Amino acid sequence: MSDATSTVLVIDDDPDLRASVGRLLRSLGIDVQLFASISDFLKSDPLDCPTCLVLDIRLPGQSGLDFQRELAAADREIPIIFVTGHGDIPMSVQAMKGGAIEFLTKPYRDQDLLDAIQLGLARDRARRENDKDMVSLRQRFASLSPREREIVIQVARGRLSKQIAHDIGIAEATVKVHRSRAMQKMQAGSLPELGRMADKLKLVPHTPQRS
Repeated sequence: MSDATSTVLVIDDDPDLRASVGRLLRSLGIDVQLFASISDFLKSDPLDCPTCLVLDIRLPGQSGLDFQRELAAADREIPIIFVTGHGDIPMSVQAMKGGAIEFLTKPYRDQDLLDAIQLGLARDRARRENDKDMVSLRQRFASLSPREREIVIQVARGRLSKQIAHDIGIAEATVKVHRSRAMQKMQAGSLPELGRMADKLKLVPHTPQRS
């Protein structure tokens, strides 16, 4: 489970538990940062690597559940694993509805914590890869000429070359030239792939079908 490029963040006001989790993770080659409170965590520099957060429910100043809501409101996506010595079902339901990876009651098994951390880091790694892909996709679309963008949007709407040509008043052969150039710039190997790229970029609004 060693992952030197990832970091686990632990916020817990119990110094013995913090030290125990720190030892466990470091023994497996996992980078870890330990904090006694949310305010201490907020003073630290943001990390540019896959992360997940092991967060106690009951903390001085602000509860873990409140902090989960605060992170969501700030659109700061970080997988959260809640740990608590005083958990109940409503708390766990609230945590999981808020997107938590796991809700563990102390004392918990080390393996349960490690499994949750592995899942959290994997999710954050996938999210970061997707974000990077989206940045690249937006840059490629921005490199298109206005006409090429127009034609990509029309193709995404399912319009045929002759229909596009008629709609915008140019020759069908010219549409195909623009479409070919757009596909090269977008690095799309096929029209269906170009359509999927357009979907990711939300170029065509989806209108709900009437029943």
